[in-house]
Amino acid sequence: MCGIALIVSGIRIDLSSSILLQSPNPEPLVAVSVDDLKAALRRRGPDSLGSKKVILQYNKNLSSVEDRGLVSVVIEDGEVENGESFLLNFSNRKAGNYTQVGNSVGDLLFIGAALQLRGLNSIIQPFVDSSGNVLIYNGEIFGGIHVDSDMNDGEVLLQTLGKCCSCGSNGHAGACSVAGQGCSSVPDVLSTIKGPWAIIYWQESSRTLWFGRDAFGRRSLLVHWPTVKDSRFLLSSVSPFSSVDRSSDFEVENGTNHNFWEELSCGMYSLSMDASKLDGYLAGEVKKHEWGNAMLMELIKWERVSFDPKLEELHGSSNGILVGQHLMYPASSDIMTFESGYNSTMIWPYQTMVSLPAHNVLGALRKSVMLRTSQHKMVEAARCYSRQEEHVPVAVLFSGGLDSMILAALLDECLDPSYGIDLLNVSFDGQSAPDRISAKAGVKELGRIAPLRRWKLVEIDSDLSKLTLEMKHVMSLINPANTYMDLNIGIALWLAASGDGWISEGTSNNSDENQQRLRYKSKARIVLVGSGADEQCAGYGRHRTKYRCGGWHGLNEEMKLDMQRIWKRNMGRDDRCIADNGKEARFPFLDEDVIRVLLDIPLWEVAKLDQPSGTGDKKILREVAQMLGLHEAAVLPKRAIQVWVTLSCFYIKSALHA
Repeated sequence: MCGIALIVSGIRIDLSSSILLQSPNPEPLVAVSVDDLKAALRRRGPDSLGSKKVILQYNKNLSSVEDRGLVSVVIEDGEVENGESFLLNFSNRKAGNYTQVGNSVGDLLFIGAALQLRGLNSIIQPFVDSSGNVLIYNGEIFGGIHVDSDMNDGEVLLQTLGKCCSCGSNGHAGACSVAGQGCSSVPDVLSTIKGPWAIIYWQESSRTLWFGRDAFGRRSLLVHWPTVKDSRFLLSSVSPFSSVDRSSDFEVENGTNHNFWEELSCGMYSLSMDASKLDGYLAGEVKKHEWGNAMLMELIKWERVSFDPKLEELHGSSNGILVGQHLMYPASSDIMTFESGYNSTMIWPYQTMVSLPAHNVLGALRKSVMLRTSQHKMVEAARCYSRQEEHVPVAVLFSGGLDSMILAALLDECLDPSYGIDLLNVSFDGQSAPDRISAKAGVKELGRIAPLRRWKLVEIDSDLSKLTLEMKHVMSLINPANTYMDLNIGIALWLAASGDGWISEGTSNNSDENQQRLRYKSKARIVLVGSGADEQCAGYGRHRTKYRCGGWHGLNEEMKLDMQRIWKRNMGRDDRCIADNGKEARFPFLDEDVIRVLLDIPLWEVAKLDQPSGTGDKKILREVAQMLGLHEAAVLPKRAIQVWVTLSCFYIKSALHA
């Protein structure tokens, strides 16, 4: 994972024909400096920080269509100041040496901070290849592009993008010049990636800047469009503390937003550079590109195979008989063994009916967790673990609820048994908080199904009324979100990801009286998060309301709305709050194959909201939990992070206005 940022200066960007801005925001009263950006990005990527600058010049002596009057060079940041006269020597270009001064100079400053989780060799972003292409990448490739186990996926992506034609850029709108020669365009390559990503890429051959984020927005990317007061074009993984406008009220009720930043909509964009035909200044126009992957387009549309059941289908499903192609059968009819990773998992008999769709979901989730916990190589030399220190590479944001219990059980299957697993639990009410009580019960159940695993419940205790400075910091992380609900959730995620709390000495089988609490800070760099489970499996209270008022159609439409806006309401905010601790959030429920499997299942197999809470909501995940042996977790009623949010608003507001 990385923190990435770009500052484009000296280029007039035409947004008049763009659909990117819904409405112009008022001019912000803040500014963002390069140092502020670097400091914020370094928290996300503590292993290395680098920067490169692409200098662009207009040269009137160049008249070919290919060059369009532009020459460029990649330099180390700080070698040349903006507006200064300089000499460019392009040894790899036929044009030779050029001298150009003053107001026709533009530059693109790329900044990358790395938290390296893959590859044997240390890397520093930005990546630059021999052709002058520049890449800063924040993401993980779990499929679509082959990455060897000893390679860094950012380096592999740069190699793949370097082979792309320039036909998809603004300046090359004609037919592909290398059609039939096995070349792909940049949008084609990005459309194949399975996994979360945000990207900023300079394609030298077309003088085009490419940027964007994956279809579900699992990695943050903020944008500042040029304004009268700040004509720069900026992209960043996170907003620095200085860019939060504290001159206005935090929670905006009338919709007027004075933020410097906004969430970049999911998708792929290009900014093709050219020289203005009228005055020779550098200019560019932003263009949004269509996804080139048919399966991905289907996931974005989020069309379910079936959501309006016939009476006999509902009756058949509830009684465990053959329903179309969905076979229901007693789980006690057999004992199944699944070989996965390091463990052989026994699925023991129990007294409920389990559907074939639930088996499919379990298989997809198991693969998703495996990909997110095994395809990486830690750079051990750089991390310098002592021999006495237990290595814990992966943690789980853990409430003891259904979603986090499933992730913890699957992680146990996929992770080498010599590793411990940290379960990160936040409480604002000590040991009496509902999530702390359910987390302790959850650890005991996990200890029963995996007694040899070293489970560590990391109890992170905090008092909201004493978090004034922390709240102000988290305000910058959730920016441009600006509601108390966002801040409450952001604080919980930020504290949980810190891993700074207490553990109880001894095993989970010991009684509480015999255990001693010790200070502990989790060093796991990968954190599994259950985001996406409620949206896809009808876990929210509003889903039950929609079903009651609008039936199956109303429920389906509400779930579709949740998934199509999750990038704006949840993912960017959550990524920024977790990554600020130098941790990478991974979301197994939002794996492309998991989404596909869930959409292929009739809605009434996913949830049956005419049944009580703890039974019908997230019905299919409850069946998955039963197959994993999590019988107590399978019947837990919904208890998400929002439970304590309303109660904490008073403390949040008091602290902010203190």
